[in-house]
Amino acid sequence: MWRFSHRLFRTIAGVGLWVRRRHTRAGLLALGTLVLTGVLGVDTALTVAYQIFTVLLALLAAAFVLSQFGDTPVRVQTHVPLSLTVGERFSLQFTVRNVSNAPLDGVTLHIQLADPRPTLAEFRSRLRFPSYRGWMMLIAANRVATIEEAVVPALPARAEVDVVAHGRALRRGRLRITEIATARSEALGLMRRLLPAHGSIDICVLPKRYALPTLTLPGSRHHQPDGLPHGSSVGDSQEFAGLRDYRPGDALQRIHWRSFARVGKPVVREYQDEFVARHALILDTFGAPGLDVVNVVNVVFEEAVAVAASFAWTIDTQECLLDLMFVGDQVHTFTAGHGFMLPLGLLQVLAGVSLKREGELHILIDMLQARRAQFSACICILLCWDDARRQLLDTLRASGATVLALLVSPAAPADLPDGIVLLRPGQIEQDLAAL
Repeated sequence: MWRFSHRLFRTIAGVGLWVRRRHTRAGLLALGTLVLTGVLGVDTALTVAYQIFTVLLALLAAAFVLSQFGDTPVRVQTHVPLSLTVGERFSLQFTVRNVSNAPLDGVTLHIQLADPRPTLAEFRSRLRFPSYRGWMMLIAANRVATIEEAVVPALPARAEVDVVAHGRALRRGRLRITEIATARSEALGLMRRLLPAHGSIDICVLPKRYALPTLTLPGSRHHQPDGLPHGSSVGDSQEFAGLRDYRPGDALQRIHWRSFARVGKPVVREYQDEFVARHALILDTFGAPGLDVVNVVNVVFEEAVAVAASFAWTIDTQECLLDLMFVGDQVHTFTAGHGFMLPLGLLQVLAGVSLKREGELHILIDMLQARRAQFSACICILLCWDDARRQLLDTLRASGATVLALLVSPAAPADLPDGIVLLRPGQIEQDLAAL
């Protein structure tokens, strides 16, 4: 049943997409009237609707044949941003050039996005019953953005013009434009011919961000046993502390050869240990049972990602390190700060993080137990409250680190202890302002 329903819904959605792409507004009106008169004109003895049906069918057939011929002699050059933000309107700019010796009119640019139809595995895992309503909800959840068609003004021979297409980012992730095509209607104005004009484009859609109050994360600088990247100036630099005479056991890589040649005896470079303020930004990716009833876009998780993005973008990493930690297919850690990633890199990581419906939080707790001595402060963004989350916070507090715990939930659990800040979806910005 699942496989049959998936094929049926996929075929219906594919036919609908083809009809919308290939027909003009007048063509869609004619097609709708064709279907209506086809139903009403079944009995030709009682109605004349069949005559309208016959005329429309002939017009659409002729339009289909005419739309198979013709060319649109233009070249399209794109000027698109590298990243967008959820919820914001954006503009994509194109330079369209007429490469023919004749004027050109009636051309539009059609931006084809990646197919939002779910796969069979996604269809089965995210729906409890194979319904067409659920299918449409999955398509809406997979749609990253909407982009309007851009109308190209009349172009003289060998002329070019800048055209802007407007759109809105609906959710975080990768906005994949599979093709930019030129569309031009045939003589009847019912159907149009689409010709590819530019290849694929990939744009990162970043999570939305909230304004945060001025935060001062307390905590002393901790020793970093793995050191920092060469050239980093965060904390006490490891690059160079001074020169001293060679001692038995010193590594040959530390010999300062210029000084050796000048004084005539081995001289080595001396380094000092790394001490730097390091903060952890921990995102809970395990949803509580019943948190996502319809198995589509999880509002609570999306708000949690937005809160994490707000901290990742706001915390000043010029004089500290920030570790973004979450569980995906494994425990992932991404570090921002001088010598590591930029804050924009953390936002790009958060653009692709997803909710896990299987697994346990203990693998993250085990990793934090091994690294807890490195952190000065920890920001934990939780999706629910249970014994595993309590153990997570106890593990961090046992190291002496300052812990800021945030729970994203519509309501506070009955056993929620003091010291955990509740962030309610729909009121996130107001709750964050009270920190």
